[in-house]
Amino acid sequence: MTVFVAAIGATVSAIFELTVGPYLRVGDAQPHFVLIFAVIWTVAVGLESGLAAAFVGGIVLDVLAQRPLGASSFALVLCVGLAATLTRLFIRVRPLVVAPLVGIVSLVYSMILFVLLGALGSAVAAKDPVSILAPGVVYDAVVAVLIGPLAVAVRDRYVDEERPAF
Repeated sequence: MTVFVAAIGATVSAIFELTVGPYLRVGDAQPHFVLIFAVIWTVAVGLESGLAAAFVGGIVLDVLAQRPLGASSFALVLCVGLAATLTRLFIRVRPLVVAPLVGIVSLVYSMILFVLLGALGSAVAAKDPVSILAPGVVYDAVVAVLIGPLAVAVRDRYVDEERPAF
């Protein structure tokens, strides 16, 4: 059931990213709602659901934005895998790790997408892509600060997971 909910949430966040996202711009920064949703979902629920959210959200982004099919999905799946790996290191403080994790993964996502779109035919010339992508990374981290800890804490509060008795 969580995989289905993740797919629906990723679809809604992709539509939201492409329709409302340009109106939420601050300077050159535009939020990546699919990435934020997929990373928060991975931290809160787990890797399997996070991968589903990343794959479906990436495909919806590529179809609606008329990008090469699979480019966004590939970048999102790699970033969700990285987020799941880093989350395992900080399992006890998951609500606090969400915002820095989204910041790190957002930079990785933007760089992977930058390289993929450049390799697949889009003529993109930039001497310093990190300085161009940095405002978007900060914007994603700020959105994750507002949403992420609450989502993880609510999930932890209402889902009883089996724990070993000591």
